[in-house]
Amino acid sequence: MDDVPPYPPIDPTTFDLIVIGTGLPESIIAAAASSASKSVLHLDPNPFYGSHFSSLPLADLPSFLSSHSSSPSPPRSPSSDDPNEFSLLEFATRPLYSSIDFSTFSPNLLDQHSRRFNLDVAGPRVFFCADKSIELLLRTGTNQYMEFKSVDATFVGDNKGNLWSVPDSRAAIFKDKSLGLVEKNKLMRFFKLVQGHLAGEQDVKISEEDLQSPFVDFLNKMGLPPKIKSFILYAIAMADYDQEDTGVCRDLLKTKDGIDQLALYNASIGRFQNASGAFLYPIYGQGELSQAFCRRAAVKGCLYVLRMPVTALLVDKDTGCYKGVRLASGQDIFSQKLILDPTFKVTLPLGSSPPLPLKEKLPFFSLKDDKGKIARGICITKASLKPDISNFLVVYPPRSLFPEQVTSIRLLQIASNLAVCLPGMFVLYISALCNDDDQGKKLIHAVMNMLLTVPLDSESNAAVQSETAEIGCAVQDETSESSSGGPSDSGEEKPTLLWSALYSQELTLGQVDFICSTPMPDGKLNYNDLIDTTFKIFQEIYPEEEFFPETSLENPEGDGDASPET
Repeated sequence: MDDVPPYPPIDPTTFDLIVIGTGLPESIIAAAASSASKSVLHLDPNPFYGSHFSSLPLADLPSFLSSHSSSPSPPRSPSSDDPNEFSLLEFATRPLYSSIDFSTFSPNLLDQHSRRFNLDVAGPRVFFCADKSIELLLRTGTNQYMEFKSVDATFVGDNKGNLWSVPDSRAAIFKDKSLGLVEKNKLMRFFKLVQGHLAGEQDVKISEEDLQSPFVDFLNKMGLPPKIKSFILYAIAMADYDQEDTGVCRDLLKTKDGIDQLALYNASIGRFQNASGAFLYPIYGQGELSQAFCRRAAVKGCLYVLRMPVTALLVDKDTGCYKGVRLASGQDIFSQKLILDPTFKVTLPLGSSPPLPLKEKLPFFSLKDDKGKIARGICITKASLKPDISNFLVVYPPRSLFPEQVTSIRLLQIASNLAVCLPGMFVLYISALCNDDDQGKKLIHAVMNMLLTVPLDSESNAAVQSETAEIGCAVQDETSESSSGGPSDSGEEKPTLLWSALYSQELTLGQVDFICSTPMPDGKLNYNDLIDTTFKIFQEIYPEEEFFPETSLENPEGDGDASPET
C-alpha cells in the first residue's frame, strides 16, 4: 500500500496564501485571510484537524507523538521532471516531543473503546470567560461551531494531599472555612483596593511605582499572609515561576500585569448565565477550537485538503525568491505567501547555502527561538479526585510538593459529561515548565504519586481490571451519571490509574516573514499569548487588511447567544 493516497489535481494552482498544518494559529490565519477575500489553500498531512492543538482518540495519540519525536527523511515526489526555473528545497520534520512514556493498566477496556476518548495533545487548557479567545469567537461568529461547559472550581494543592478551594470572590471568601477572620479581612481589603483601582477611583488608585514593582513585593506590602499570597500569585494571576526567588524566576510578574490578570479573572466569574466560575472547557475537547476556525474559513472559500504531505519549497533559480510548494502527489502549487506548521523545517544539501533572498527567512534558522520545554501528562481514572465535583482545576505552587520545584504545576480534571471519555471515567491533564526531560518527569510524577494509586505490577494490574469491569458494563448505558463523585467505597481513597501518557514538548516561537512559521502550544493555561502572536503574524503578512472585519459576519452573535452550555 502506498504511503501517499492518489489525489486528483488541485485546481486552481495559484493562491494568495498557502497554509500548511491545521493547528490553532494556522486555522485562525486561514480564517482571517479568507475573510479578507484572499484565496487560501489549507493543507495538512494528517487525516484530522488540529495538529499539535488537536484532541485525539486514545489509540491515535501514541502514533502522533512518536511521528513527531524524530526527523524522518521527507517523502520524495514521484515526478523528477523539475521545471528549469525552480530549485527544490526539501521539507523535513523537526522533533518536537521527547521522553514519551505510555502505561496501560486496563488494556481490554480501553482498547475496546479507544474511539470514545478525545484527548488533548496540548492540555491542560481552559478558556477564561472574558479572555481574548472567547472575544475572538464571539466577534467572528465562530462560537456557533462550538459548545462549552463550565469548569466547576479551582483548588490549590499541597504536599499532604489537601486540595484547598481558591476564595476568588466575596461570597467565596465568606464561605471559606480554611481562612481565619483576620485573613478574610485582609483579602477583602485587597480585592476592594484592586476593584477601586480598576474602576478609576482616585482615592484608592495604586501608584505607578507600585505598578512597576514585582507583584510579590506589592502583596507583601499589603500584609497578606503566605497562604493568601500563594492563592493570588499562582491560582488567580497564574504565575509560572517561583516569584519569591529571583534566582530561579524566569518571568517575574509586575504588579501591573498581576492586576490585569486579577481583572481578567474577576470579569470571567459569572459572565455567562450558566457558568458560575471563571473557566470554560469545550465539549469534545480543545481540538474543537481549530476545527471551528477551519469551518469559518471554509465558509469564506478556503480550500481544504487533508492527508496531503508537502515535500519541498519551490524557489526561483534566478532571483532566489519563494514561489510555491511541491505536494507529495507531484503537483506544484504557487502562492505569494506561505504559513508553516512548526513541525516543518527546510533541508539543504550538505555544503550548500540557501538562495540569498531566503537566507535568514526559513524555518531551519528559527531554532534560536526555542524557549525550553513543557512536561505534559494525561491520566485516565475511574473516580474523581474530589468526590462531589467533576470538572475542576488544581494548581501546585512552586515548592508546594518538594523544595526543588521552581515552577507551578497545573492539573485539570475533565469528566465524561464533556464527551472526552467513557461514562464514569475522568481525564486528568497535568503540565509544568521544565529545563529538561528528567526535571519534567519528576514534576509530573510528583503530582501523580500525590493524588493517584499507580499500579506497579501484574497483580495490581489484575486488580484494576477487576475494578473497571463494572465500567465496561455501564458503557452501554449512555444516560449513566457521568458526573458522579469519588470512589464508591471510601471518599478518602485515591483514584486508581487506568492509563497514562507522559511526554515533553519543545516550546518554540513563531517566525514572521513572507514565509512564516507558527508557534507550538505554550505553557499557559489559556490562549491569550498565542492569539497575540497569531495576530502579529497576520498583520505582518497582510498589513493593509483588517483582522476579521466586522462587516464580514453574516450572523454576528453577542454574549447572550454565546451560552457556554447548550
